[in-house]
Amino acid sequence: MATYQEKRNKSAALGKGAEGVKIASLSSPAAELHPPHSLSLSLSSFSQHHRHRHVRCAKRAFSSLNYDGPSMSNQVDEVDYMAEERDAADFIDEMDEENNGGAGGNIPDAYDMLTKITDTSAVQARNGKDIQGIPWERLNITRDKYRLTRIQQYKNYVNVPEPVIVADKEYKQVEKGANYYDFFYNTRVVKPTILHIQLRNLVWATSKHDVYLMSNYSVMHWSSLTFNLKEILNFAGHVQPTEKHAGTLLEGFTQTQISTLVVKDNFLVAGGFQGEIFCKRLDRKGVSFCARTTYDDNAITNAIEIYDSLRGGIHFMAANNDCSIREYDMERFQVVNHLRYLWPVNHTSISPDRRLTVVVGDHVDGLLVDAQNGKSIAKLTGHQDYSFSSAWHPDGRVFATGNQDKTCRVWDIRNLKSPIASLKGNLGAIRSIKFSSDGQFMVMVEPADFVHVYSTKADYNKRQEIDFFGEISGVSLSPDDESLYIGIWDRTYASLLQYNRRHTYRYLDCFL
Repeated sequence: MATYQEKRNKSAALGKGAEGVKIASLSSPAAELHPPHSLSLSLSSFSQHHRHRHVRCAKRAFSSLNYDGPSMSNQVDEVDYMAEERDAADFIDEMDEENNGGAGGNIPDAYDMLTKITDTSAVQARNGKDIQGIPWERLNITRDKYRLTRIQQYKNYVNVPEPVIVADKEYKQVEKGANYYDFFYNTRVVKPTILHIQLRNLVWATSKHDVYLMSNYSVMHWSSLTFNLKEILNFAGHVQPTEKHAGTLLEGFTQTQISTLVVKDNFLVAGGFQGEIFCKRLDRKGVSFCARTTYDDNAITNAIEIYDSLRGGIHFMAANNDCSIREYDMERFQVVNHLRYLWPVNHTSISPDRRLTVVVGDHVDGLLVDAQNGKSIAKLTGHQDYSFSSAWHPDGRVFATGNQDKTCRVWDIRNLKSPIASLKGNLGAIRSIKFSSDGQFMVMVEPADFVHVYSTKADYNKRQEIDFFGEISGVSLSPDDESLYIGIWDRTYASLLQYNRRHTYRYLDCFL
C-alpha cells in the first residue's frame, strides 16, 4: 500500500490524471466520493466557458513499505493530500473551445442531457445506443478520439518508480475480437463506489440474477430479475453483533470504511481500513460477528476469500497489511490459523484442493505456500511491481497473478521457473482476476475502462475486450458462469454492467 507522501510525490511527478490521486474525504457518512479518473460529463462540461480545474483535499492513512534487502518495514504517514483532478469534463471543455473558437458553439442544454440518462438494454445497444448512455452524437468529440486520448493520458499508479524495461515481444501477442459474453443490460440505479484505489473486489454475484456490491457505506443487493435494489448492511452508523462468540467485539463499530468484500455460500464478510472484520449470514438479520483482527497501525484488510476447508466446514481467509494471513472458521468465527510474512499481504488465493495458497503483496515477487503451515514452496519471479490479485484455475494446476506493472502472469505449478503466459493490459494495473467455474475463461480486470476475457482452451491466444469508460469497483462471474457483472464508479455514469454468456446451439442447425 502506498503512503500519502508517496502519493504526493507521485502526483507531482505525473501531473494530472494519475491513477488514484483523487480520494474523497471520508470524515462523514455523507462524504461524496469522486473517482480519480472520472468520465463525468457534468453540467459544467457543456457550458461555453472553460471550467476551472478543482483542487480537492483528501485525508487517508496508508501503509508505508521501505524495501531494504529481504526484510520489509511498515509505517503509517497521515498527511493532507492535495490532488488536481483532470477528467473527461475538463478535456471535453477544451475540445468545445477548440472546435468552436471559444464561443461555445451549438451546445446542448446540460440539465436536459443529464436528466435523460437512462438504462440501456441489449436491444437499444444493437440499435446504436451507447451501452453507458453517453450521448456522443451531441458532444464535440467522438468516442474513438476520446478513447485514444484517455489511453494516452491515463497514468498508472505504481510503487516501484523505475521498473526494469520489458520488451513487448516478451508479452503474449493475443488475438482480439472474440465474443464470449454479450452485453445484456446497464442499470443506472446501482451506484458502485470504491474507497481504496488499489483494492477493487467490491462486486460479487451469488447467482446469475443476484449481485452484492458496495455503494458508499452500504452493502447493496441488486436483482436483475426483479430490478429491485435493497440495502443489506449500512456501515455509516453503529454496527454491532447480534450473536455472542469468543473474540467478538460486542460494542461493535461506528462509521466503518469498508476496503474489501466477499459474498458466497450464504455468507457475507467485509473488511475495514482499521482491520475490522464483519460476518453476516444472509438468511438472518443483523451481523453474526465483528472484531478487529489487529491493532497494528498498518491494519487495512486487503482481501478476503471464503472456501470449504480441509478441516471441515466453511472458512474464510483474510489478507492484511500487517503482513499476516488469518484463517477463520465460519461456525464459531474463531482464528484457526495465523500466518506471518515479511511484507503486507495484498491478496491470497487457495487452490481447489485446499493444499496450496498463492500469496502476493508489497513485493515484486509472489509466493506459493503450503496452505496449512504457510511455508514457502516456490517464489514467483518476473513481475516488476507490487501485486494485488490472484486466482486459481479449477484444474488446480494453473493460477494467475495480477500486478501494477500492467501484466497478468499465468503459472503452472509443474514448472514455476517462468510463467506460461504474460498478458499485458491497456491502461494500468491488473486489479482483479477471475477464472470461470468451468475453466474455459479467465477474466482480467484493469483499474478502469477495460475488462479482458481470455479463452483458456485457446491457450490464452484469444480474448474478448470489453470497452467502456469509468473506474472499476469490481467484476464478478456468476457461479454458473452465465452472467458477468462489472461495477463502474463515476460521478455521472456510475452503473452496473451485465453481460451474458453467448451460446451456440449447433443442434439447431439441422432445422435450418
